[in-house]
Amino acid sequence: MPERLIQAAWLGTVDYAAAWSWQRELFLGRLDGDRPDTLMLLEHPHTYTLGRRALPEDLVYSEAERASRGISMYEVDRGGRATYHGPGQLVGYPILELGERYDVIAYLRKLEEVVVRTAADLGVEARRDPEHTGVWVGKNKIGAIGVKITRGITMHGFAFNVTTDLSMFGGIIPCGIQDRWVTSVEAETGVRHSVKGVGEIAANHLANAFDLPLAWAHPTTLSAQTNLDPDSTKTSGEALEGR
Repeated sequence: MPERLIQAAWLGTVDYAAAWSWQRELFLGRLDGDRPDTLMLLEHPHTYTLGRRALPEDLVYSEAERASRGISMYEVDRGGRATYHGPGQLVGYPILELGERYDVIAYLRKLEEVVVRTAADLGVEARRDPEHTGVWVGKNKIGAIGVKITRGITMHGFAFNVTTDLSMFGGIIPCGIQDRWVTSVEAETGVRHSVKGVGEIAANHLANAFDLPLAWAHPTTLSAQTNLDPDSTKTSGEALEGR
C-alpha cells in the first residue's frame, strides 16, 4: 500500500462558495479512498460566515451595508458562530481521515497548536484560552477554528490573521464574544508577511501534528473543476448554501 501523506496546495484567492464546493468534492474522494488527506490553503474575498450556533445579533452590518462594502455572507455547517474571511488572512481546510473513533476536542486542540506554532515562527506569542476555542494574543483572537467531521472525515478548519484588515470584523460580533477583539501578525509585529509563505509554515506544522509526510501539489491536481485557472489559481462559483 502507498505511504499515507498529506497533500497540500496553495490555491490563491478562492470565492467562498467555490471553496466550499471544492471541499465537499475532496471530502467525498477521501471517504471513497480515492484521494489522500488534503490541506487546502487559500485566501477568500471579503466574507462573513455564520456557524451552527450563530445568533441573529452576531451580525452588525445590515444586508445593504454588506452589499455596499462588497461583503458576501453564508450560513455554514461548521461549529461556532460568526467570523470574517478576507484578504491577508490564511485559511486552511484540512480534509483528513481521523478514523472511526475520533476525538473532536483532540482534533481542535491540534489545529490550535498548528496556529500557535505558526505564530511563534513569525514572532508572535499566542496561546489557547481555556474558555474559548481558537488562538489568542492577550484578549485578542489571532486564529479562529471551526470544523465539521462526518464519518471520520474533516472539513472546514482554521483562519489565521496575517495582514488582515481588522476593521472588517466590525460588521459582526466575532465568535459571539462581546468583550474580546481580534489581532493579526502585522498588528502585533509591524511586519507584513506573504500569506502564501505563512501557509507553507502552517502546512509543515500540520503535517508534524499528525505525524504524516507533507507533499506539495499543483492546484489542478486537487480538483476536476473546469473553472480553475492554473495561472492565477483563482476560482469563481455560484452562491451555494454553506460556510
